[in-house]
Amino acid sequence: MMNNVSVVTMFTLSGLSGTTNYRVVLFTLTLLCYFVIWLVNLTIIVTIILHKKLHEPMYIFLCNLCINGLYGTAGFYPKFLIDLLSTTHVISYAGCLLQGFVLHSSVAADFSFLVLMAYDRYVAICRPLVYHSFMTKEKVGVFVFFAWLIPICLVFMSTITTSRTSLCGSQIPRIYCVNWLIGKLACSASIANVVIPAFNYTFYFGHFIFVGWSYIHLIRTCKASKENWSTFMQTCVPHLFCLAVGVVSLLFDLLYMRFGSKGLPQSAQNFMAMQFIIVPPVINPLMYGFKLTQIRQIIKSALCGRGSVVGLKS
Repeated sequence: MMNNVSVVTMFTLSGLSGTTNYRVVLFTLTLLCYFVIWLVNLTIIVTIILHKKLHEPMYIFLCNLCINGLYGTAGFYPKFLIDLLSTTHVISYAGCLLQGFVLHSSVAADFSFLVLMAYDRYVAICRPLVYHSFMTKEKVGVFVFFAWLIPICLVFMSTITTSRTSLCGSQIPRIYCVNWLIGKLACSASIANVVIPAFNYTFYFGHFIFVGWSYIHLIRTCKASKENWSTFMQTCVPHLFCLAVGVVSLLFDLLYMRFGSKGLPQSAQNFMAMQFIIVPPVINPLMYGFKLTQIRQIIKSALCGRGSVVGLKS
C-alpha cells in the first residue's frame, strides 16, 4: 500500500463538480449571504464597542462570539466564491490545512464563548450578590483570552498531526477542507490521528455537560421569582436557542460525514456541509440583537436618528 505514496501539493475539492449550470446564481446568493453575515455581526460588534454601558461580561462575550463568526466564515466564503467562478476547484496543501484549521478552531471557539455566556448567566442569576466581585474586567479578560487560546491550541495540535501524515490521495469530496477527510486519505492509520480528535471531542462534550448543569440550576432559581424568570427569558432563551442551532448544525454535518449515504445528491451533501457556516453566523447576532433590550434600543435609536437626519437634509 505504501507504493502509492506521493508528495501531495494540491487537493481537488470535488463537491462543486455539478454546479456548472447554476454557478452564477450560487455566486450571487453566496455573496449576498456573506454580506448579511458581515452586516449583522459588525453591527453588534460596533454597537458593543462604542457604547460603554454595554461593556459588561455578557456583551463582551457576545462581541467575541460575533468576531469569531467573522473569523470562521472568512476561512470559507472567499475561497468558495472564487471556486464558483472557476472551472477548476483546487486548493494547495498548505491552504487546505489552513482552511481546516480556521473552520475547526472557529467552531470550537464558538462553543467556548457560548459556555462562558452560560456561566455568566448562572453567576448573575443564581449568585447575584457575588456577581460584580467575581466577574471583574480582569477575570473576564482572562476568560476571553483562554476561550480563544484553548481552541486554537487544540486544533493546532490536530492540524500538525494531520500535516505529518503520508497521503495516498488528493481528492476531497467536499466544498471545503476538513481534517478528518484529509486523514481518510492517509496511507496508514495513525494513533495520534485518533487520540487527539477523541480528546478534543471529549473536551467539548464536557462543555455541554457544564451548560446542562448550569441551566438546571438556572431554571430552579428562576421559577421562584418573576423578576428572575423575566431575566431568564430575555438573556438565557437567546443563548439556549443559539447553542441549539450551533449543536444541531454541527451534528448534522458531522454525522452525515461519518455515517451518511454516499448515494445522496451532491447538492444535498453541500447543503448539509454549509449549515454550520451559514446558520450560526447569521442567527447568533440576529437573535441577540432582537432579544436583548439594550442592544435593540441602541440600534433602533441609531437608525431612527439617522433617518431623522436624512429627513431634515431632504
